[in-house]
Amino acid sequence: MTVIARRGVCLVLAAPSGAGKSTVARGLRTRDPGLDVSVSVTTRAPRPGEREGVDYFFRDQAAFDALAASGGLLEWARVLGRDCYGTPRAPVEAALASGRDILFDIDWQGFRSLRAALPRDVVGVFLLPPSREALAARLAARGADTADEIARRMARADAEIAHCAEFDHVVVNDVLEMAIAEVASVLAAARVATGRLVGLAGFVAGLERGGP
Repeated sequence: MTVIARRGVCLVLAAPSGAGKSTVARGLRTRDPGLDVSVSVTTRAPRPGEREGVDYFFRDQAAFDALAASGGLLEWARVLGRDCYGTPRAPVEAALASGRDILFDIDWQGFRSLRAALPRDVVGVFLLPPSREALAARLAARGADTADEIARRMARADAEIAHCAEFDHVVVNDVLEMAIAEVASVLAAARVATGRLVGLAGFVAGLERGGP
């Protein structure tokens, strides 16, 4: 198969809680096992079974602050006023340079920051529920949240959905397989964008030399 050398893609998949982001992400990775997943740096303690460098890079607050101050994070945030999470710069830039694609599970604010740091490498997809009723039903089906917590999540969903137009693409997760296919199509198109094909000029020159 003919392959033109290219730069990798940062694919951001964002959605309100309950819209099915994790399920769509798993389906996308099943279709495309070569798709990397961004591993965040966090100040929170490891949970049972979590592995350093696989689930997260675990750092204390001082190390996290030093990494952020030195420009070693592409984006970061403090969640609920407690633990910090961020995207380390070095592994992302190495992946992009080698032509590997990375899937990001971050919110609209993280997407803004990531795009500001890597404006030519980031493609954003916002996943919407088919309706407010469907979103509320999905949240209730989890069975772990109280009615008050579901109401808080719905209010937060409204605030997040208000930013969906900032993204390059919007996909409605009504039929799961269709939603996965649509996100996969976005990634496929991003991979062959002309500006991403760093080997295009050399490839075309080879075609011209081989012509009549």
